Formats: sequence, C-alpha cells, structure tokens
Amino acid sequence: MATKRRDTPKFIDLFAGIGGLRLAFEKAGAECVYSSEWDRFAQKTYAANFGDTPAGDVRAVSATDIPDFDILAAGFPCQPFSVAGVSKKNSLGRKHGFACEEQGNLFFEIVRLVEEKATEEGDRRPRALMLENVKNLQRHDGGNTWQVIMDALDKLGYDVSAKVLDARNYVPQHRERIIIVGFRRDLYPDANFAFPKPPHRTPRIADILEKEVDDRYTLSDHLWQYLQEYADKHRKAGHGFGYGLTDPETDTTTRTLSARYHKDGSEILIKQPGKVPRRLTPRECARLQGFPDSFVIPVSDTQAYRQFGNSVAVPMVTAVAREVVKKL
Repeated sequence: MATKRRDTPKFIDLFAGIGGLRLAFEKAGAECVYSSEWDRFAQKTYAANFGDTPAGDVRAVSATDIPDFDILAAGFPCQPFSVAGVSKKNSLGRKHGFACEEQGNLFFEIVRLVEEKATEEGDRRPRALMLENVKNLQRHDGGNTWQVIMDALDKLGYDVSAKVLDARNYVPQHRERIIIVGFRRDLYPDANFAFPKPPHRTPRIADILEKEVDDRYTLSDHLWQYLQEYADKHRKAGHGFGYGLTDPETDTTTRTLSARYHKDGSEILIKQPGKVPRRLTPRECARLQGFPDSFVIPVSDTQAYRQFGNSVAVPMVTAVAREVVKKL
C-alpha cells in the first residue's frame, strides 16, 4: 500500500463486498475511512484482510455517521441489471432493475448520502465518484435505467464519464464491466477524464493455476455427463447455453466468473489430460480477479466462489482509480 501523505485523498467503500475497490484505491494512494457491506460472510473476509468490519445495511446509515471523504467508490448490486439476472427474474415472475425492491433501488442510497453531505456545513459532497456495474446497465429497460442514473448524477452536480472496460488485458478473464467516473463540476469544471489505455499484454490462464489441486475439485462423472447432455440439448435448439472448457495449453482467457460458480463451475472448467475436467479452486478464482496470494480466504469454498464471482477485477479498477486520484 502506498505511503500516506498529509494530503492523501480519502474514500469510502460502499457495497464493499470483499474489498476489491478498496484494494484498488489503496494501491492508487488513497485512504479508506469508511466501508459498508451487509453480507456477513463478505464482512468476515473483509475484516480478515483489512482489519475492520464494514458497517451493515447502507439504508440504515446516515451521512453524519460517515467521516468527510473525497471519493465515493461503490460497486452497487448488479444482479437486477445483468442479462442473466433479468432473465432469471423474468422466468420467476419477479421484478428487476429499479423495480427490484431488495437490490435495484440501492443506487438511490448513493444519491441520498451525497445529498445529505451537500446539506452539511460547507457542502461536504465528495469531489469524485467511481461506480462499477455490469455493461447491460446501459441497455436495461430500453436505456431508461441508464438515463435515470445519468440524470441523478447530473442533478448532484457531477460531470460524468463512463466506459465499458474488459478485464482481459489485466487478468486472463473476459469480463466486461461499465465504470462510471464523476467529478464535481464546481471544483473541476474542465475535468476531461480519460480512462486508462489497457496494457499491451495478454495474461494467460496457465499463469494463475495452482501446481497441485485436490481431487475434490474434479467434477464427478455424473455431473460431467449431465453438463455435456445439457449443452448438447441447447446447441441443437440453437441456444448458446453450455459449459466453458478451458485448455491451459492453448487458451489464454476464460469466460466471466460469476457468483453462481459454486453450483457446478460450468462457466469455467479446466481441461485435465486423461481426466474429467475440474473447476477452479477458490485461490485460482482470487487470482483470476487479480487478488494477491496474500489475500486471506477465511470462508467456505461455496462462500468464496460467491464472493470472488461478485467482485471486481482488481488490476483493471486499480488503473482507473489511479487516474481518478491523479485528477484530484
């Protein structure tokens, strides 16, 4: 972590998960002064790695509870807006997007906290925002969801830049996410924020695999047979559903790691010579998301898969965080 100076920018980490955005901003030279995460298993992992437990449900938090900060960082819940999330909710007859009461309206908690900071003496709004979500956010509900978000940030007084970035230049995973960066226009009338150019390199999946892997991560013959039959059925029906088999000898990039990986590992299976394929280990999932090997995993495999599947690709958001801090 960078050495803190007197003028070190301070940030808060909302919907913190296991701290991917915190790692990014700390590497960029900023200091975390507050975090919030409601999931108790994610809180456990966060505490094991950062030494403090995030506050719980952000809806119960008042801006007066939060120390002054320069940057608001948040990966607000993406499931109500993702392609998979929308499809699942539609199939179950449930609401999605902002109509999803449990998760969809949590974006407005960000708005509320900024508005509350604006009413404090001296206008305590953060100087910058960095938000992360699925790329489908722009297309959700015919673009209406995106327009609501853009209008809300504009009314809060921020000039916003947004871009869909693919983590594959930073980690060996095809993972597209939209990053939203905003600066207070009263403080930065000519911010002209430019997203970083990706490095000219192609990470390889072989580089993140463990040398020795327990046999329990190898699929059972029954599950492997089921996945093949399931993929074949959908292929014949003209659908694209099916498992993703990665050959470490020839492939460089995997599919996107998701929170459902704990169920069967089907989106990223590792080919094994002479054996049934295996799923990634939790440590390999951590590496696939760019977490250092020093990152502690104090939870079960099931919870670890959920946590890393929900996290950000740390090196990619670190590159953006550095540009944000530089602008400040």
